[in-house]
Amino acid sequence: MLKRHPANPILQHTDCPFPATMVFNAGVARFAGRYVMVFRNDYGRWGDARIDGTNLGLATSADGVKWTVHPRPVLELEQARAGLRHLYPERFGAGFIKRVYDPRITVVEGRALLCFAVDTAHGISGVIAETEDFESYRFLSLSAPDNRNMVLFPERIGGEFVRLERPFPVYMRAEPEAFPIWISQSPDLKYWGRQRPVLGADDVPYANCKIGPAAPPVRTRAGWLTPIHAVWKDERTRLGGWEPQGWFKKYFAGLALLDLADPSKVVGLMRTPLLAPEAGYELEGFRGSAIFPCGMLLDDDGGIRLYYGAADTVVALATGHVDDLIAACVPLG
Repeated sequence: MLKRHPANPILQHTDCPFPATMVFNAGVARFAGRYVMVFRNDYGRWGDARIDGTNLGLATSADGVKWTVHPRPVLELEQARAGLRHLYPERFGAGFIKRVYDPRITVVEGRALLCFAVDTAHGISGVIAETEDFESYRFLSLSAPDNRNMVLFPERIGGEFVRLERPFPVYMRAEPEAFPIWISQSPDLKYWGRQRPVLGADDVPYANCKIGPAAPPVRTRAGWLTPIHAVWKDERTRLGGWEPQGWFKKYFAGLALLDLADPSKVVGLMRTPLLAPEAGYELEGFRGSAIFPCGMLLDDDGGIRLYYGAADTVVALATGHVDDLIAACVPLG
């Protein structure tokens, strides 16, 4: 269904002119005549599960394969703290935001929008920010905890902005039904509501632990082609990784097809993984046997580019054709 690019991994820590150790889970988009990538960078010591910090880096490309990393990170912890204090000055003390990570890019009506996660003193939340140059950001909204993996649709639907998200409060249902995908709407990217569940882990044959949104959906003739991530946990099988306690979760790329007019409706689901960890750079790293789709682009000729984090360590690329992906999505049931 998808073919790994021969240049993989297309981005790794040695490409960065600043301290970097694991560069992965990168949002990718076409914007202003070029390919743009905003990636998560966990920096520390190679082979050590402990990290010193996390920031977001920027890379650009003419062809979407060969990337040039900008000389310094574009979103650091202190910038995120300042941006959220601007939104909610009476609520956010200096240490309220602990970490910023996992960016996703969507271009809506010519506006470049970034969704990313922040660890806060009260849990994990999702942030939406706008940028014109991917070096400075205007923060628009912060979700209630616990919520992450937020991705925006690339156009308004029914006159409103729409996003997929993954709420996961501590009292969520027990596995394997935990961590479903939900949808919500907004008139202005600031105030969100009309939340509805979309897909649960129990709907996905290759997930026994959790699922969630992955890359922003792509419009096709048959519906919104929507990458998901799905996790299979087996505590009897230790996988490759730097975790001292061991790593037992295998991450897959999956695929759903959502209704164009009402994307809360699933009209098709790929019953087997779209991409499973097989290559060496997917099997070995910070967390081995992990594939996490973060960007999907549709070319004019119907070609699909899927950008994904591999082993929570590098960024990779796989390609295919949109018709094959649509055909692989079958009705639920």
